[in-house]
Amino acid sequence: MKIPYKRFTFIMEAEEEIHLPSYKGSTFRGAFGAQFKKVVCALKKEDCRDCLLKQRCVYAYVFESHSPDDANILGKVNSIPHPFIIEPPEEEKQRYLAGQTFSVGLILIGEAIQYLPYFIYTFDLLGRNGIGRGRGNCRLQEVHTVSPQGDTQLIYCSKTRKVESFSKECIDLSQPILSVMEGSVSNAIQNTPEEITLRFLTPTRLKYDGKLMIDLEFHIFIRQLLRRLFLIRHYYCKDSLPEAGLPGEGYHRILIDDARSIGIKVSNLQWCDWERYSRRQDTRMKLGGFVGDIVYKGSISPFYPFIEAGKILHVGKGTSFGLGKYIVVD
Repeated sequence: MKIPYKRFTFIMEAEEEIHLPSYKGSTFRGAFGAQFKKVVCALKKEDCRDCLLKQRCVYAYVFESHSPDDANILGKVNSIPHPFIIEPPEEEKQRYLAGQTFSVGLILIGEAIQYLPYFIYTFDLLGRNGIGRGRGNCRLQEVHTVSPQGDTQLIYCSKTRKVESFSKECIDLSQPILSVMEGSVSNAIQNTPEEITLRFLTPTRLKYDGKLMIDLEFHIFIRQLLRRLFLIRHYYCKDSLPEAGLPGEGYHRILIDDARSIGIKVSNLQWCDWERYSRRQDTRMKLGGFVGDIVYKGSISPFYPFIEAGKILHVGKGTSFGLGKYIVVD
């Protein structure tokens, strides 16, 4: 399983006073979605599900995640993940004066990487149209790539308005999956008691048996993480090798079964309630989730590669808003 991706940082400069909420994910995601459709949609009054152009439409590819045609072979799949993640400014600052800058992170996944110019143009447009309370204007100054080591490369600036070439990154889970299929995971489980602390930085929404979870058993976390990774690879990484089993089969089943042996040592997860208004759906959406630390104890080593992948690609629902972001605490 190989998942190409690339991380970018967009540097925005306020041109007048801007007021934003403490968590800015819904603001940027909502403003971006509306502007993105204006930029790329040819038939703006058509419902995407019935549109003649949906198979070749950038907007439909990036934003419309209805149940796919082959959902019956994948189990219960009501929607598929979006191939992008907007990571809003982590600071809780709510007031930006003219001349002050802030950064917005963007992760593009698989074939969506080729659409970066659309994302750049849309961020520039949403800034000029205004964001936040009072619709304060801002300007896209620069776009940088960010490597896994934290190195940055300037690939776009407002003066030249040209996108420079860049290299992709790749999450390669082929060897960890092969180890699972060959049975080496079970041997490791018997011999390597460990601990791992996960810190959820943004509200994380994980469902199990139809219920949102806060008592996060390790097997539930791994189950949802594997499912997300599978769906991303299946729908957005067509050049990857065929998958070794469907969700619930093959290495998925082995890992989920083995994950049941991992226990919770300490949990300091807390529920964080918030909601956003969706103009497209004309409704208020509750998007609460848990944040905080949880410590698992057991044989963690076989799961590390998948946990590391989730650090990049997030986990759970609402990831395109920046939800489900976590780190591993040393």
